[in-house]
Amino acid sequence: MLAENHRTLEIPDEVVKAAHEHPYPLLFATVSGAHLYGFASADSDWDLRGVHVLPAQQVVGLLPLEETIELARNEAIELDLVTHDVRKFFTLLLRPNGYVLEQLTSPIIVRTTPEHAALKQLVPQLLTRFHAHHYLGFAKNQWELFRKEAQPRVKPLLYTFRVLLTGIHLMREHTIEANLRTLNEVYQLPFVPELMQRKILGTERETLSPDEVQKYEAEFLKLLERLHADAAKTSLPDAPTARPALNDLLIRLRLHGLTA
Repeated sequence: MLAENHRTLEIPDEVVKAAHEHPYPLLFATVSGAHLYGFASADSDWDLRGVHVLPAQQVVGLLPLEETIELARNEAIELDLVTHDVRKFFTLLLRPNGYVLEQLTSPIIVRTTPEHAALKQLVPQLLTRFHAHHYLGFAKNQWELFRKEAQPRVKPLLYTFRVLLTGIHLMREHTIEANLRTLNEVYQLPFVPELMQRKILGTERETLSPDEVQKYEAEFLKLLERLHADAAKTSLPDAPTARPALNDLLIRLRLHGLTA
């Protein structure tokens, strides 16, 4: 199966099978992680994310709700599937949470429905200036993880730069773009292609020298300041306006289920 992406990506049958075997109907399932970001190596696992729809009988009952379901497999390939119930996912969408927006808009689609398409139409009404806080916090956490390693790896460094560029692009262009290769076609950071190549041709444990770490710390601080500056002058609103539309879609899904 081919991903719906401008860069063709073969999705393993095991990934497709995991989505099809989910215990509840899926509104969508997409690929996240290094495959979405554009720097997966041969040993990268597959991160599958999505939204399931619990039946109304469970939601109105007294039994615990399966709001989040996590499934992991390590057979022919290593993969993990994490899905949220539609209500929980919609609640996350109304917060300044860039991660769930990236899942929703991922072009690497394993499972889709008309409701998935309708939900993506609401993305412009979900974007706010405060999404910058998500990307600033995420980038700082990734950098701390990178610096704490005895042998700093290329992977968390690329995650840091990807997160910062996604945040900068969102503040400037009001769109979600998680692919680092695509982002760098716009922002032209000269060191990104070489780092990506090292990760893609190497392994998840590809490391950096101490001199390289010092060099990239300066680049990290520049991008951090750039994101702060772009957040301060963005024209994105303070709050999302999609709540009524999400409410209507949630009620429709609970009463009538998915249309496909």
